[in-house]
Amino acid sequence: MMMTKFVVVGGGIVGLAVAHRLMTDRPGDSVTVLEKESGWGAHQTGHNSGVVHAGVYYQPGSLKAALCVAGNASMFQFCEEHGLPYDICGKLIVATDEAELPRLHGLHQRSLANGLPVRLVSGEEARAYEPHVSAVAALHVASTGIVDFGAVCRKLAELLVAGGAEPKADTEVTGVTTRTGGVVVHTTRGEVAGDVLINCAGLHADRIARLSGITTPVQIVPFRGEYYELIPRRRDLVRGLIYPVPDPQFPFLGVHLTRMIDDTVHAGPNAVLAAAREGYSWGRINPRDVWDELTYRGLWALGRKHYRYGLTEVARSLSKKRFAASLARLVPELTSVDIVPAGAGVRAQAIRRDGGLVDDFLIVEADRQVHVLNAPSPAATSSLEIARHIVSRLPADQAC
Repeated sequence: MMMTKFVVVGGGIVGLAVAHRLMTDRPGDSVTVLEKESGWGAHQTGHNSGVVHAGVYYQPGSLKAALCVAGNASMFQFCEEHGLPYDICGKLIVATDEAELPRLHGLHQRSLANGLPVRLVSGEEARAYEPHVSAVAALHVASTGIVDFGAVCRKLAELLVAGGAEPKADTEVTGVTTRTGGVVVHTTRGEVAGDVLINCAGLHADRIARLSGITTPVQIVPFRGEYYELIPRRRDLVRGLIYPVPDPQFPFLGVHLTRMIDDTVHAGPNAVLAAAREGYSWGRINPRDVWDELTYRGLWALGRKHYRYGLTEVARSLSKKRFAASLARLVPELTSVDIVPAGAGVRAQAIRRDGGLVDDFLIVEADRQVHVLNAPSPAATSSLEIARHIVSRLPADQAC
């Protein structure tokens, strides 16, 4: 049996960041990371848009707001220190008609409350940033940027090895036994005994928590976000990041346009219920995951609230023409012939039993256990600060 001080479950960007922070703040304590895939950041981290968010959308005073704003700065600093590519290109959130102006002004006020460098601009000023955009007004967010979060994960894993930690890929957790003074984590490659368990398992975080004896207040429900990519000769229609004004009645931001760090331009994502927690296509179906969804009353309650929105997302998923029409609201010159499929990601969304989406990061603490039960976007942006937050709250007898 392997012995360690800290066992971190999950080798996405949050798990790796937590392990790195432990190694940095608790020198001399052993750290082990368990990841079921053969590489790092294989799921949510490796399938997102690469945007380093500023903190526009999040309730002032929430964990998301505080950790996103701090994470924006620390993520760019990390990239600078380690020679990783990044671009603080700014973002436009555009109102395409007068009816959206009150919501745009609300975002402006929230951004100011979160201390962000933002500016309301006219449609004409917006076109100075993005010449092809359709806007009656826009919010320019100067601190938004782009990185390669996969590269960040690889660097974190490299630093862990160099610092003496043990990141173990191809190691799936199959059970957890609690004991006096810690836990024994059962895996496909043997047992790991640790003093402290930190669960950063993303799409499977609720299951790891339940294996650990935790009664979770939420269940993870997977929503697939599908992307298209602009064909090379149409990439000049987008200089940076163009987002719609989100409708607060609905749980997601809406499709948007993102110039990636490799200079491609991605469009999306939409949001459709997935038939597997790792369901990156319509054909990927996991019977256990489907059963968990269908028997969870929280999902049925959510469906009753938002079924029209859900049907719209499904229709957009099945129709390239509909998807392109959504993009054309932002950039009218875009048509269906200008986009090609570009893969998908899956968002691990925690849903309460009453059907409410958990809006904030949700971190549940127990004796010698920490469980990150809701960490969708902006978790990648905030990962270094989520790690700092978790490690700073460990009791003294668990920290040395």
